[in-house]
Amino acid sequence: MKFDFKRFFGKIRVNFNSSLEYLQTSGKTLVATVVVSIILMAAICVLVFFAAVQGPEEVLIPDVTGKYLEEALLEMQIRELYPKINLRYSDAPGDKGKVLSQDPVAGSIAKAGRRIDLVVSSGVLVDQVGDYTGMKLTELENRLSVLFSGKQPLITLAEPMYIADPSDPGTILSQNPLPGTMLAEPVALDLVVSKGPTNEEVKIPELIDMSISELLAQLPRTRLVFDFNSREATAEEIEEGKIGTVVAVDTTKASLPTYSHIVLTLAMPKEPVKDKVYGIFSAELPEYPFPLSMELTAFSPEGETYTLTTFTHPGGTVTIPYALPAGTELTLLVEDRVSARYMVPSVEE
Repeated sequence: MKFDFKRFFGKIRVNFNSSLEYLQTSGKTLVATVVVSIILMAAICVLVFFAAVQGPEEVLIPDVTGKYLEEALLEMQIRELYPKINLRYSDAPGDKGKVLSQDPVAGSIAKAGRRIDLVVSSGVLVDQVGDYTGMKLTELENRLSVLFSGKQPLITLAEPMYIADPSDPGTILSQNPLPGTMLAEPVALDLVVSKGPTNEEVKIPELIDMSISELLAQLPRTRLVFDFNSREATAEEIEEGKIGTVVAVDTTKASLPTYSHIVLTLAMPKEPVKDKVYGIFSAELPEYPFPLSMELTAFSPEGETYTLTTFTHPGGTVTIPYALPAGTELTLLVEDRVSARYMVPSVEE
C-alpha cells in the first residue's frame, strides 16, 4: 500500500490552521500560552547559566613558605592545586629545596585546579670556602663583590695581616678558614698578604733633563714614587727647548728602598706651547698597605681615549705631569676603578 504524503501533510496544515484560528478567537488562551512560553524559556536560560558558571570547588590556599618542596607538593595535591615552580639562589646555607615564597599568599580562596607560583631555593651561590692563596687581594675583593651583589655575603674579609715577602705586593699568602671548609653560616676570612720586599734597593735612573713623555714612559718601569712639582721656565730654558723637563732632583743617592719618594722639579712654560697646556695632575688617595696598580687615561676634545701612563703607587698624593690640549679630561684608575677626574684648563683659566 502506497503512503499518501499529500493527504498526510494536508491534515497537519488543517489542524495547525484550526489551532491558530482558535487562539486568535480566544484572547485569554493566547495570552496564557505566551506567558507560559516566556516562563519556560527563562527557566531554561537560568539553568543553562548556572550550569555554565558552576566551576570547581573553592579551597583555602595553605601556607607552604619555609617548607621543603616535597611537603609543599603534597599539601597542594590534597587541595587539587597545581604548583608552578621557579628556582633561585638563596642567602642562607641549608635553604636548598625550601619554598621561599608563594603567590597567591596563604589564606586566599581559590578554585581547585588553580596554579600556585612557588619560588624554591636551589641553594646558595657557594657552599664552601675556595682556595685564594696566590690571588691578588684586590681580585678577591672584586670577585666577592660581584658574587654576592645584592645578597647577604657568605664570605667577608677581615682586616688582612701584611708581611714583607718576595711575592708581589697584594698577593694572598695564606688564609683561614682553609680551602674546602663548608659554609654552614657566613664567615669572615682571615688573610695574610704580602706587602712586597721592604729591604730591596732600587737604582735611581738619570732623571735630569728627562722630558714629560720620557717620565711617563719611565713610571711603569720603576718602583719609586715620583712627587712632581714645577717652577716657571726661564727664558734660557725656553730658548734651549727644555720646557717640561726635570731641572732638579731632591736626592743624590744612587739607590733607595722600594717605593721611596723622590721630589722632581720641572721647568714649565707659563703659556701653552704648540696648543698644549703644561701642568701637573694631582689626586689625593688613601694610604694603601701595599702599592696598587694605577692608570692615567686621557679623553681628548676630539673624542679619542688613550692611556698616558701606568704605574704602581702606595697611595697618598699622586702627581703626574702632562702636556695636553685644553679641554682634555684626565681619569685616574686604581685597580681599574675610577678614583679621580681632572679637566685640563684653557689659557684664560
